[in-house]
Amino acid sequence: MRVWIDITNSPHVPFFRPLIDLLRTRGHEVTVSAREYAQTLELLDDAGIEHHVVGPAHGGASAFGKARALGGRLLALRRFARGRGFDVALSHASHELPLTARSLGISSAYAFDYEFARLQHTLGCSATTRVVVPDAIPVERLNRLRAPEWKLRRYPGLKEEYYLGGFEPDPAVLDALGVDRSRVVVVVRTPPDVSVYHRHGNAVFPSVLQRLGSDPGVHAVVLPRTAEQRAAISGLRLPSLIVPERAIDAPSLVASADLVVSAGGTMNREAVALGVPVYTVFAGTLGAVDAALESDGRLRGLTAVDDLDLRKRTTTAERVRRDPALLLDLMLG
Repeated sequence: MRVWIDITNSPHVPFFRPLIDLLRTRGHEVTVSAREYAQTLELLDDAGIEHHVVGPAHGGASAFGKARALGGRLLALRRFARGRGFDVALSHASHELPLTARSLGISSAYAFDYEFARLQHTLGCSATTRVVVPDAIPVERLNRLRAPEWKLRRYPGLKEEYYLGGFEPDPAVLDALGVDRSRVVVVVRTPPDVSVYHRHGNAVFPSVLQRLGSDPGVHAVVLPRTAEQRAAISGLRLPSLIVPERAIDAPSLVASADLVVSAGGTMNREAVALGVPVYTVFAGTLGAVDAALESDGRLRGLTAVDDLDLRKRTTTAERVRRDPALLLDLMLG
């Protein structure tokens, strides 16, 4: 079988890496297309995943820029796929892929785990053959995204528990970044400022940077999403912040940290999956998956920087390890 995978954001790389290995082990031919955005291409290179850069980069924060990029990328994907004989197309929150696949008569699977990116998910769910989501998301929310029950394929737990199931962290990542292990090691993920579902500002995040960056007992590694975020944070010149110049092994970094503070989603759940304490400063509407984690006490909301509990971690919660073959089988039907 010829399988087409489209990867458009950095969290999609670890998600698909074990699935690509499984597909090839089963004898399938895999082709990966990708978009330039948020260190995605660097992570693909680091993972050794051969890929084709297709279409324009991310359209930025404006609705006009996004619409223009969407139109250009749909045309580019269609040109790329035509004549390649793909049997199935797989994506995680790349709504452009099911739209293109449908126009070419290709079966597709569209996965996601945050239901309030309504515009892109309505497009993706309408066009795809199968919708693959965590079972924590209520069916009625999925139905509103034009994902009828006959399309749904639901899995237990977090997607991060599947792709990190066999993961063993590399402790050398701290030394490579120059992190002082005697200090409280914090990993910080920036807000998704260019996302449609996250247009409002994040009032807490700047205070978090100032608090962590000025504390001599802390060493905080900040992982920006864009070059603009990197330049702005580096420009603060806060002595306790480390801002890597390129993509790094984020799961190993998270596993080696004492604490994670993230304004996104995937890194929150990676911390939960790896048994690391984590605060969320996400300013958008909390999705069902993260709401359940917060209710269970595995994810803590942070509304005031003084509530940060900065201490060395002495214990690790038990990890849940799941088989990524389940995700793959759901995506393949």
